[in-house]
Amino acid sequence: MTVPHDLLVVGRVRNAHGLRGELAVEVLTDEPDAVFASGRRLFGGTVHSVPIPGGEVHVRSASPFKGGLIVHFDELPDRTAAEAWRHRYLLAPASELSPLEEGEVYHHELPGMQVELEDGSAVGEVIESYELPQGLVVEVRREAGTVLIPFDDRNVVSVDRDARRIVVAPPPGLLD
Repeated sequence: MTVPHDLLVVGRVRNAHGLRGELAVEVLTDEPDAVFASGRRLFGGTVHSVPIPGGEVHVRSASPFKGGLIVHFDELPDRTAAEAWRHRYLLAPASELSPLEEGEVYHHELPGMQVELEDGSAVGEVIESYELPQGLVVEVRREAGTVLIPFDDRNVVSVDRDARRIVVAPPPGLLD
């Protein structure tokens, strides 16, 4: 098995589901129908997007379930095999995914990006991102502690992946 070096996180396994090796998956891609299509090749990985040896799997089927998907892979025949995948990430080769639009960024690229206001003044550095029911938020380390900033069109003015910079216009009081 040859593992591509350009793997991107596309899902996170929550837990095993049922007795036939199915997994409850949190979708972390804008293209779940394509990424989790029957026959699609994915890899199991760790929190640092490192593929797990022998972790190549092929989607047999996927169906909607509680805001995510129930996914059955050819290589997971039963619940015991599925349990070993609990809390793993699902990775796909970047070359097999649609390229990002301008101003878009992958979740794993956010930590370490510099955050600044529209006038160029520094806010801090992204240390983590969280997918909440209300949407994605980034945790930004500042001199006075950390702040959570919603990563949406109302608060994020621009994202420059190459410069690793996010320009924000937070609501009054958020940074106080």
